[in-house]
Amino acid sequence: MNKQICDTLVKVPQITMGFWVIKILATTLSETGGDAVSMSMNLGYLVGTVIFMSFFIVAVFMQIKSTKFNPAIYWIAIIASTTVGTTLADFADRSLGIGYFGGSTLLAVLLITTLVIWYKSLGSISVSSVSTPKAESFYWLTIMFSQTLGTALGDWTTDSTGLGYVGSAYIFSAGLVAVLALYLFTKLSRTLLFWLAFVITRPLGAVVGDYLDKPIAQGGLELSRYSATTTLLFVIIILVVLLPQRPALKQH
Repeated sequence: MNKQICDTLVKVPQITMGFWVIKILATTLSETGGDAVSMSMNLGYLVGTVIFMSFFIVAVFMQIKSTKFNPAIYWIAIIASTTVGTTLADFADRSLGIGYFGGSTLLAVLLITTLVIWYKSLGSISVSSVSTPKAESFYWLTIMFSQTLGTALGDWTTDSTGLGYVGSAYIFSAGLVAVLALYLFTKLSRTLLFWLAFVITRPLGAVVGDYLDKPIAQGGLELSRYSATTTLLFVIIILVVLLPQRPALKQH
């Protein structure tokens, strides 16, 4: 395939309801999977972060080198980004001792800074503009920071506000409904609303994942992290296969 043609391909999916369903399931899986490695295997947050960061880098390299949109590669990269977000946020919040608020603030600054640099460099942060290796690099860096921020926000809401897992899930679900209402009834930037929804889905998945595998005494269901992760992965695979997966339309 001609290099010029390759450089104009959009290798990320159209944003549909199916996209958001899979995204939430992927973030839930990353919470149970990240906890399985760092806690159940007793490897710790730092080792878990190194493992998943390596996985993420390989997945993004495969995504960027791909000559066309490949749903399997894309969702592998998403799962890798949200899993490294889990262990990285836990490492920043707990091992570094900066706390949930400090971790959330730091990650919010990193996310906003990345979006600003991306916009200044390429003139757009829209999904439909992700058609060159440089844009893809910004896209995946932004996604990693948004996933990590979402994890920190989920932990902060659950542990520091006293809302618990279920209460926090209601809060973030309400946030998604609010974003949907803004999408349907206002003319706010669709790109802004996309990134808001992308961030909010992460803490929603985080608190649902924690609810599934945390001890009953802490308000969870105390399910096996391994079985929960395997089940979620199976459901994601089925949805990726069955739901329409088309590349986003290129921005002109």
